[in-house]
Amino acid sequence: MPNQSGWGARWQRPWVGLAIAVVVVALDQWTKQIAVDQLSYRYPVPVTSWFDWMLTYNTGAAFSFLADAGGWQRYFLSGIALLVSLFIVVWLWRLAPADRILTVPLGLILGGGVGNLIDRVAQGHVVDFISLHYEEWFWPAFNLADAAITAGASCWLIIMLAGKASPIEKPPVS
Repeated sequence: MPNQSGWGARWQRPWVGLAIAVVVVALDQWTKQIAVDQLSYRYPVPVTSWFDWMLTYNTGAAFSFLADAGGWQRYFLSGIALLVSLFIVVWLWRLAPADRILTVPLGLILGGGVGNLIDRVAQGHVVDFISLHYEEWFWPAFNLADAAITAGASCWLIIMLAGKASPIEKPPVS
């Protein structure tokens, strides 16, 4: 049986995913507050030829999906975010020791989801402020929570495709 008392064992415990989520939520909310305080709505502040700070509000989901749905989407999307967040918390605590590599990606996804959930519940919209573009092509504005969700989901997918973790716990072989 491997030694479970060293730094590596501590790093791989599920609570690390929760700590990552807390850091993501704190940074996300802090940067969103700076954006709200310092930027004017829909007025881009150029940083480079392809990157602006630009305050926008998204009442929908990713890429403004359901943004014009009339208001019911606030509660629907909040409910989905809450259920997914609870699912991820349970998943973190039930990870098999061999699958603890998923702790970091799940923590990133959880933190991003909760960061956007806080906005949606408190304000009815998500604050976005990062705008990327090339010539006349603009990527939809996003925030740190969105970036954490994307990074976490990408890492999770890479881990799964590499076969480093199982999507569900496998029963023991007799």
